[in-house]
Amino acid sequence: MAFSICIDAIFQNMDSIEALDQVKAAGFDVFEFWHWHKKNLDAMAKRATALSLKCSGFCTTSFNLTSPAQRENFLLGVKESIVAAKKMGASFLITQSGPNTGEAALYKEKSIIEGLKAAAPLVEEAGINLLLEPLNARVDHPGIFLQYSDEGFEILSCVGSPNIKMLFDIYHQQITEGDIIRRITSNIDKIGHIHCAANPGRHELDSGELDYKRIFDAINSLGYKGHLGMEYFPANPAAEGLKWLRGL
Repeated sequence: MAFSICIDAIFQNMDSIEALDQVKAAGFDVFEFWHWHKKNLDAMAKRATALSLKCSGFCTTSFNLTSPAQRENFLLGVKESIVAAKKMGASFLITQSGPNTGEAALYKEKSIIEGLKAAAPLVEEAGINLLLEPLNARVDHPGIFLQYSDEGFEILSCVGSPNIKMLFDIYHQQITEGDIIRRITSNIDKIGHIHCAANPGRHELDSGELDYKRIFDAINSLGYKGHLGMEYFPANPAAEGLKWLRGL
């Protein structure tokens, strides 16, 4: 079981370099974050190397896949983010679908598929994964188009690239659709990364309604080789929650 610590969530409002020190001090070797263009990547890469930390991934710069008019910006963001990923040694980039406005759902889904197909050669050549992340619209992301993992898996099947996968966020999908273990186990080949947080509250994993020990056992039984991203907002000192994770 390999954990990736999202420094922008667990160490929110902390300097990125200091956050990397905290990741190492807590006994973890992998980290991730959100927006690379807001960080000093040269300094982060240097510090990560000194600490023997690996960066698993981060977000692209343009998330609007639902609008064909934004396709050029999306692809430019992917290209720029690939350069950043190589600098950090990251294995994946994250994108979301875009807003639920304008054309009917069928046209938005078609636009997402076409956008991901256009991005596929870029990430395949770079040897990294591009991850599509469904989000919940009810609590955290009102107005987002892609909410359901079932729809996301159908989109990925249409794209048909080994480097285009899903970021399955357990917190978001518990709010949107539930049935977490069955959905993960039925689609593990299409999942490139998993995010974890308690629901309700989006705090430490042992604070909500989800039995994460059972979920992790199910994931481990599948031979999943990716990381489990810790993307929660601590309700208690961060070190306490990370110590609980080490106990797993």
